[in-house]
Amino acid sequence: MRTSLCDRLGIEHPIVGFTPSEHVAAAISRAGGMGVLGCVRFNDAADLEAALDWMDHHTEGRPYGVDVVMPANVPTEGSPVDLRSLIPEGHRQFVERTLADLGVPPLPEGEAAGDGVLGWLHSVARSHVDVALKHPIKLIANALGPPPADVIERAHAHGVPVAALAGKAEHARRHVADGVDIVVAQGYEAGGHTGEIASMVLVPEVVDAVGDRVLVLAAGGIGSGRQVAAALALGAVGVWTGSLWLTTAEYSLGGDSSATQRALLAAGSGDTVRSRVYTGKPARLLRTRWTDAWSAPEAPEPLPMPLQNILVSEAHQRLARSGDPEVVSMPVGQIVGRMTEVRPVAEVMDGLLRELDETLDRLNKLR
Repeated sequence: MRTSLCDRLGIEHPIVGFTPSEHVAAAISRAGGMGVLGCVRFNDAADLEAALDWMDHHTEGRPYGVDVVMPANVPTEGSPVDLRSLIPEGHRQFVERTLADLGVPPLPEGEAAGDGVLGWLHSVARSHVDVALKHPIKLIANALGPPPADVIERAHAHGVPVAALAGKAEHARRHVADGVDIVVAQGYEAGGHTGEIASMVLVPEVVDAVGDRVLVLAAGGIGSGRQVAAALALGAVGVWTGSLWLTTAEYSLGGDSSATQRALLAAGSGDTVRSRVYTGKPARLLRTRWTDAWSAPEAPEPLPMPLQNILVSEAHQRLARSGDPEVVSMPVGQIVGRMTEVRPVAEVMDGLLRELDETLDRLNKLR
């Protein structure tokens, strides 16, 4: 199956896979799709540089991309004011009390707290772009809409197309007006930051709004070849996938994610919740005892981004370190109900393509 997306990005299959793991991203690219590495976890530009160097040597020359998070500037960012000073003491106490109630131990001695916080800041995201453009990337995506105009101009000057996620047709129109080349119509079912309109409704609305000017990908609730075929039938030229790769064998390389994967494998499609607890913006997460605590009557309202990130960053480290699947904090979409075993990326990709072919053959026979 080839579409205009394949021609634009130089890939074999119209399947883009977002992941925070360079191991997974490289494997997706090697399998004929496009792996897109999420940069938000990189506080230090040198760490991102090392990860992209690794990808340059492990993608077999296949195209790959990066995903940055460039939210609007917090007024105090870049000033002498410490962002942590803006976090109410009551919120801090609630987090510590909840971790104690959940039996979550402190971080191991010597492990730095707050890993991953800085990646959510606009200024750090700009450094991610600086690093990425030194590498042979074929796509820059922004999880929070279009990047600033100067970033789009820089990407285009390097011959790199820019993608942005949209939860409404009106968002898609603004993205195109700002110079975005690929719009990802991300439905309500998706993991991470997501809007309120389901994919079945959203994708054709976005295609009708901007599909004559830019490429439109479908995201949200896509984890099988049948769902890829449905996305194409709705007018998309490819799919953007994310949650599907969290239970791949490559995901655990470079870090212990066994508790997270056990939690995901045991979850059903109804075991997610859309909440602001993770970043301060609405995001779909795995429902656990941690998310339940934040929905209790006595829980405070989550803070705006990036203050919520700063508030819960160490907590998320501790939750991941605890090894308890009942308390992990992980963005994931409703497709989690189909994620029932750990498989290599190549096997997952083969399954998607095989079922896509079977679905298209079955539909052709209905004519």
